[in-house]
Amino acid sequence: MRMDTFLAKGICTGMVLAALVAQGWLAVAEEAAVIPLSVPRMDGGLPLLQALKARKSVKEFSKQPLNSESLSNLLWAAYGINRPELGMRTAPSAKNKQEIAVYVVTADGAYLYEAAANRLKRVATGDLRKSTGAPESAGAPPLELVYVADSKESAGTTEEEKNLYASITTGCIIQNVYLFCASEKLATVTRVVSSPDALAKTLGLTKEQWPVMIQSVGFPRP
Repeated sequence: MRMDTFLAKGICTGMVLAALVAQGWLAVAEEAAVIPLSVPRMDGGLPLLQALKARKSVKEFSKQPLNSESLSNLLWAAYGINRPELGMRTAPSAKNKQEIAVYVVTADGAYLYEAAANRLKRVATGDLRKSTGAPESAGAPPLELVYVADSKESAGTTEEEKNLYASITTGCIIQNVYLFCASEKLATVTRVVSSPDALAKTLGLTKEQWPVMIQSVGFPRP
């Protein structure tokens, strides 16, 4: 095959994949175990005080999924890397343990957010939202964020401290998401984990990991 023909085919393939991702980030999920995210936006949005004023919990969602860009921006705001030279995050953690992992659960599967690489790693396929306790009504959220603590990341602390630190870090991440959703006119609400053992099995967690909280995100139901 001539090199120019090969390159042309490669460019066309890349354009097709880009178009699929633009239409919905899960369009190529079945073909890839790792899904790169677009570069997140780190400026703009509502001023902080306006976002605080607009912050609220919304329990009913439309079926419209978030596109690739919105998902990338959401995850970065939640717990992304904001100081790459130091590996620091948008949410604080005690002693910089960074003991929380963010999992994304949708109608197509479950994914681990890898902040340093800015990508999603698939951990399970299929509609697993029932495992998070998401409501089955017409207003069910299209996206669930599951915040998972890892005791290995908080070594050197007592069990009480591990639970306390994990809860505080999770709370900071949750507020980041609330403010992002307020700025982007998205709906969000937090829930306790009703069946932690079942959810841990669904996500393939280790015995050192446990789900702390769940946060639903989507567009508000008209």
